[in-house]
Amino acid sequence: MKYSYRYLAYPTSEVTERLEHQLDVHRQLYNHVRWDYENSPEDDKPSEYDQNNKLPGWKQKWPVFSETHSKAAQATVARFHRNLSSLRKKKEKGYNVGRLTRQAPSDYRSVTYNQSGFDLDDKRGRDGVAYVRFSKVGWFKIRYSRSIPDYATVKEATFKKERTGEWFVTFSLETDNEYLPEKPGLDKLDVRNSVGIDLGILNYIYTSAGKAVEWLDLNDEYERLRLRREQRDLSRKEYGSNNYEKQRRNVATVKRHIRRQVLDYQHKITTWLVTEYDAVFVEDLDVERMLQHDENARNKHDAAWRQFITLLEYKGELYGTHVVQVESEGTTKECARCGVETAKPIWVREHSCPACGFETDRDANAAMNVLQRGFSELGLGWPESTSPEIEDFWCADESHRDSSTPVETVAATDADDFQEVSASHVIETGSLPS
Repeated sequence: MKYSYRYLAYPTSEVTERLEHQLDVHRQLYNHVRWDYENSPEDDKPSEYDQNNKLPGWKQKWPVFSETHSKAAQATVARFHRNLSSLRKKKEKGYNVGRLTRQAPSDYRSVTYNQSGFDLDDKRGRDGVAYVRFSKVGWFKIRYSRSIPDYATVKEATFKKERTGEWFVTFSLETDNEYLPEKPGLDKLDVRNSVGIDLGILNYIYTSAGKAVEWLDLNDEYERLRLRREQRDLSRKEYGSNNYEKQRRNVATVKRHIRRQVLDYQHKITTWLVTEYDAVFVEDLDVERMLQHDENARNKHDAAWRQFITLLEYKGELYGTHVVQVESEGTTKECARCGVETAKPIWVREHSCPACGFETDRDANAAMNVLQRGFSELGLGWPESTSPEIEDFWCADESHRDSSTPVETVAATDADDFQEVSASHVIETGSLPS
């Protein structure tokens, strides 16, 4: 399992200058790697391996590149080719993308050291403080908010300058599966210890177990933290001036506060889900394509659904819970009881099946379908034991569905039976009621 720990850093003014210098040198190296690739013949583009072999020659020809650590320089080359690969994949999926552009000083804000060139000393200093060393930079202090486990192997270290001006250090860790909790066997899963999640519109999430979690209301944050006014003031400053830079940091600080609230909210919801259930099924949304549409774009961005799904998968490994993404298309149209599809516009918030008469909330019906598809994705049939409450909702006519899937085990809950959980409750307590 791969994951990362991030720490706030407190470099001195002297160390800060060296950090800034390393950022600039690696930015120049990245741009040179791009230039070398772009100016190579179309039928003979250099690979990452080829450009790594060119590094010694570049260091001799341009001495500024010799100021980088060898592993960090190789990581910068790998960064370009990783970005190039991501661009190709987007093109293959039909996205209208251009080419990789030259990195400006304001765009290039992190440097990674792979395998070597860094050290961590958590012995000196008081509790909650540690020191980290990067080659060509030196030692500086970090807020050691949580210790790196003894069984974890540190694979990479990255220092980054945020747009707010703060510095952070991130350690990429790897842990053998033998140190992680074992996930329950598939034969032990049923609808009582599994849940389907619908990423909603009126609510942040709906669960097939009968809970709806409210959206995190950020309207007050946008107003109270003066984001709109700060952005308006930024637009009036002369680009590149000292006043512009000062105002840009004010905007970045406000945005950072909002992002942290969203992330904290997601951490609490995902922790609750993976500790409450043995299996969590969630829609596999194409979030990037959704954001290309103008409708309600800001709310979609604030929802950070891709981040939510990534966190859910990470927590699933950490707590020993099955987390499975399922196809999202048709979950709203399809009836959770009989499987008949009924088209309904976005403003219709109730599901009413013309075939079997099943009525419930639109998102509740989708959550039930996600649960059913999750069991099908795992190759499971009907659970051998089900509660009487669930059996009451089994469809009398089983011909609507393939009997190899546990479609009839879904408890068809009326909309009035759903328990709505407020965002403030999640924030204050960090957990949801059972």
